[in-house]
Amino acid sequence: MLSRDDVFTELGIGPVWRLRETPASPHTPDASPPYTWDTLTDAVAHCTACKLSATRTRGVLGVGDRNADWLIIGEAPGVEEDTQGEPFVGPAGKLLDAMLASIGLTRRDNVYITNVVKSHPPGNRDPEPDEVAACRPYLLAQIALIQPRLILALGRFAAQSLLDTHEAIGSLRGRVHAFQGVPLVASYHPAYLLRKPTDKARAWEDLCLARRTFNSLTPDSGPLSL
Repeated sequence: MLSRDDVFTELGIGPVWRLRETPASPHTPDASPPYTWDTLTDAVAHCTACKLSATRTRGVLGVGDRNADWLIIGEAPGVEEDTQGEPFVGPAGKLLDAMLASIGLTRRDNVYITNVVKSHPPGNRDPEPDEVAACRPYLLAQIALIQPRLILALGRFAAQSLLDTHEAIGSLRGRVHAFQGVPLVASYHPAYLLRKPTDKARAWEDLCLARRTFNSLTPDSGPLSL
């Protein structure tokens, strides 16, 4: 797995000690901002890098344990998330909580939850490429700060964005991928499962795969080779 310094170096940030020296821009994501959690939170709250800033209520950074081993990544905030400022609330959030509980996890204990895009797209449409690009530095900064041991990508859009592919979620699920050396398991978004509950059995299989993958990791595991 990439170290925190390795990830920041890949972003062009340099040594991690620079995080404490230079503040990030509070308005738009620089190509290589030296984020801390405080500056990252402020940057997302005040971001105007894409047109979603004109229609959202607030930027939604994420929620959970900032030292988590498990990183859950969804697609984008919905209407309720935009209102409350927290990802995965409402019926989809309750289902996600139940899914996590089924493998012995809770929302704020060793789990951090976020989205590929931090602002609500009008009409719950898919985020557009420029919107994904605008938020990518924020997501990469979160990964660098958290240093997760496993990523669970929920939904077609999240999985395709992270894996840079157009494969359907049905093809991506059921196997272990990697994102920057971190094992990644893709599964269905809880909102989709509410519409098509017959796929909950497949989602359960994905959760079991994620748990088995995590259990197979050792604390000093290196980058995943696939």
